[in-house]
Amino acid sequence: MLVFCNTKKNGGFSFFFFISMSWLGMAIMVVLLSSSTSAAVVSYDHRALLLDSQRRLLISGSIHYPRSTPEMWADLIQKSKEGGLDIIETYVFWNVHEPVQNQYNFEGRYDLVKFVKMVQAAGLYVHLRIGPYVCAEWNYGGFPLWLHFMPGIKFRTDNEPFESAMQKFTAKVVDIMKEAQLFASQGGPIILAQIENEYGNIDSAYGSAAKSYINWAASMATSLNTGVPWVMCQQPDAPDPIINTCNGFYCDQFTPNSAKKPKMWTENWSGWFLSFGGAVPHRPVEDLAFAVARFFQRGGTFQNYYMYHGGTNFGRTSGGPFIATSYDYDAPIDEYGLVRQPKWGHLRDLHKSIKLCEEVLTGTDPVLTSLGPNLEAHVYRLGSGKCAAFLANVGTQSDAMVTFNGNSYHLPAWSVSILPDCKNAVFNTAKITSQANHFEMEWLKPAFKLQSSQQVGDSLNVLQSDWSWVIEPVGISMSTAFTKLGLLEQINTTADESDYLWYSISMDVDKDEPFLSNGSQVSLHVSSLGHVLHAFINGEFAGRAIGNNGNVKVTMDKPITMRAGHNTIDLLSVTVGLQNYGAFFDTSGAGITGPVTLKGFKSGTVDLSSKQWTYQIGLKGEQSSLYGSEGTNDAPWVSGSELPKNRPMIWYKTNFDAPDGSDPVALDLTGLGKGQAWVNGQSIGRYWPTYIAPQSGCSDTCNYQGSYTSSKCQRNCGKPSQTLYHVPRAWTQPSGNTLVLFEEIGGDPNQISFAMRSFGSMCGHVSELHPAPVDAWDSRSEARAMSGPELRLECPSPGQVISSIKFASFGTPQGACGSFRQSKCSSNTALSIVQEACIGLRNCSLSVSIKKFGDPCKGVTKSLAIEAVCK
Repeated sequence: MLVFCNTKKNGGFSFFFFISMSWLGMAIMVVLLSSSTSAAVVSYDHRALLLDSQRRLLISGSIHYPRSTPEMWADLIQKSKEGGLDIIETYVFWNVHEPVQNQYNFEGRYDLVKFVKMVQAAGLYVHLRIGPYVCAEWNYGGFPLWLHFMPGIKFRTDNEPFESAMQKFTAKVVDIMKEAQLFASQGGPIILAQIENEYGNIDSAYGSAAKSYINWAASMATSLNTGVPWVMCQQPDAPDPIINTCNGFYCDQFTPNSAKKPKMWTENWSGWFLSFGGAVPHRPVEDLAFAVARFFQRGGTFQNYYMYHGGTNFGRTSGGPFIATSYDYDAPIDEYGLVRQPKWGHLRDLHKSIKLCEEVLTGTDPVLTSLGPNLEAHVYRLGSGKCAAFLANVGTQSDAMVTFNGNSYHLPAWSVSILPDCKNAVFNTAKITSQANHFEMEWLKPAFKLQSSQQVGDSLNVLQSDWSWVIEPVGISMSTAFTKLGLLEQINTTADESDYLWYSISMDVDKDEPFLSNGSQVSLHVSSLGHVLHAFINGEFAGRAIGNNGNVKVTMDKPITMRAGHNTIDLLSVTVGLQNYGAFFDTSGAGITGPVTLKGFKSGTVDLSSKQWTYQIGLKGEQSSLYGSEGTNDAPWVSGSELPKNRPMIWYKTNFDAPDGSDPVALDLTGLGKGQAWVNGQSIGRYWPTYIAPQSGCSDTCNYQGSYTSSKCQRNCGKPSQTLYHVPRAWTQPSGNTLVLFEEIGGDPNQISFAMRSFGSMCGHVSELHPAPVDAWDSRSEARAMSGPELRLECPSPGQVISSIKFASFGTPQGACGSFRQSKCSSNTALSIVQEACIGLRNCSLSVSIKKFGDPCKGVTKSLAIEAVCK
């Protein structure tokens, strides 16, 4: 047994740290003796994490603090708590905290201490995933670019320069958390920490050095004496006492690498990320709930949603490449901070149902019983007579009626029912009783202040938006430009200080070249590692090539017009986020590495690859900080009646008043091409509304039954991947706001507008076969009688009441929220009953029964469908 003891501090001992080599059913135990704080003992055994020696069944959700604003954090955390979460999980993002070596930033959106304390104030725990490699569709996987330039470094392997830097940052984060008393061993909310991240997915590429690196990382982490267990996700060989965990769409079949470790799921992907040029992902809540229930059915006791709130990739933080600015992830709380119904509500009810079984689930192991083909029951029994059961239909085609303990249960295909007493089904993953909320984007035009109109003769001048602009020079325009022989890889050249790198070369063309007289053109060929390429010949745009999320490399073959005498070829290479995943991802590179050739000369093909090139890192407008609060005032902005439109390489600026109210705000950048946008100097991210998703791959309906993949149930095919860009309310003021755009490929800024995400209507659709609301469960009742199913509606804001009923039908209504329609089987009194029960109230509840509505069609299973409006 090893014992570590801190010296006496502030009148008490900080903590003792024990590692028991015999385990004795528990890998780690920490005891804090302090005169000022209350210690928590965090340990684990084969069934669960133990908090103060009590096994806990824990529901967690990921919220990444830099992907929202501090003003949003409290509301996001509270909604997570109300959704049934126990834990907030977050990565720690090295590149934003140490953008320059030894220069740290833990302020604003990067104030990790503030975020963790806000979680603690809400009464929740924290899982701190330090990494420091995070993946997360985050630029360069979260690594700072200066790390790339350390002599002799090799990332994520047994390499001394890398391990030294990794240990230094990890220790820095741990020390900051300790200083703020945030580990559970100090009375804080952090009950888990993570080192490395999904290394097991790619470690074979690193050979024998991978094993020694993982052993080093585990030893380094535990030596920091956090007083809480450490985990490694997707690491089957994680050494003791590190807990290995699972990531994926399904983890019910996962088994930890030791019988002394609990079954933990650190990433249950609630949806998927959006790529520029891709369709919008969607994961049905029926499938997500099925995956969660199956995990707990088969012995799991810790589950985390990745993501619970995805947020926004502000600035240049998105990775990929080609990860979109929206990181909504189809999460239970959407990008704007609004609960996504019915996903949020259905999962809340699932969490309540599972928590009813906590004592039994954590107290024993399940026993499996077959109920038929694709039908099974997992039963948990304690000696005290307590019992809980999960009944599953893992088939994808047919519903089933099963008999269990002498009772019959309806199990839809691909669903799980939860029986907290092995008798009454309190929840089924396919039967949604939660309401659906329909949010609408309310477009506000004109979005921007207008110039005063002027009367000219008998006509009124057309109002023009008050835009000013600066033309971005094509090619070399900065004194920092430099020349080199040959073509330079982009990341090594720019260190990611900018998305942009100019490659410029000049050449003289002899007047006797045949193409000058016969009307033919020269063919320009450029090969690039990615991600976007623009070509200009003698200052005029000549063509572009773009990659995509599946293939970032680009090749351009364009006929170009050259003239006799001096010619300049300017190639602008553009990155769209740096690689964030894969073995040796840091060496993938970007930019023009050649060859660059010209065909059509009488001497044959001219290879320019090894010639002398002039390079410029970034744009003139970036150097002048045109996007910043200072640069926007001092720069040579031009204004006038003839606004340049549909031209590449131009900066636009205007002033605007923030939309009234408190609803979330977005910019609809339809009409623009590609670029970046800033509001009051804050970057709202890259925009690219002209990148269209493929025409195929989507459908009008989505069948939740069967295994989910990221390409299943996609939406928005044939449309722009993203047109709406979140503008946090905290970044605006009532009036006098500044919007700056850098338009890279050409567009019309007069077409853009603001939009507010406003509540439209809410719906419910509950059948006689649905379970009663989970909170109707009464464990104190001897009979444990359950009431029948109910349809419940609640306006999303405290000040709202139900003002009208757009639709109400009891019988066999058809359609979905927003498009309900009656069938021949419909109660004549449904609308009046619903109006009487709901109008004027913030919430209402109606029994789904023939006793309430009468029986419009005997012998048929009936349902109640309602759509209501709140004001």
